[in-house]
Amino acid sequence: MAEVHQVESEEAMRALGASLLCRLKPGDAVLLEGELGAGKTTLARGLIEAAGWTEPVRSPTFNLIQEYNTEPPVLHADLYRLKSAFGIGLEDSLETHVCLIEWPDRLGGLIDAEEAYLVEIEFDEPGRLVTITEPS
Repeated sequence: MAEVHQVESEEAMRALGASLLCRLKPGDAVLLEGELGAGKTTLARGLIEAAGWTEPVRSPTFNLIQEYNTEPPVLHADLYRLKSAFGIGLEDSLETHVCLIEWPDRLGGLIDAEEAYLVEIEFDEPGRLVTITEPS
């Protein structure tokens, strides 16, 4: 079942990310879909901070993967610059981390989408419309 949230600010997007953390455990994947600038990294930032990370959370656009030693451990990947995620080391953390994946269309089958949380973020001025679908 999908739930829909109207998000009006950056703070609200971070809070939504933080609220998602309580549903997740190592081995869970969250597929973050949305256009550039929609708020995928902002939602991820809220989740990572809620897991206990106190330093700045930056988008992993250039280094592709960022791991956070939090509870639970979190891996944040941004696959925007790739055609495929094979060979970048993502598969090494799929069972031991909560994996936040931006641009999941580039996963190439590494994660079964039906077993992952799907977060779709759409522009809906003045904010965003966020649809969260839990695994089937």
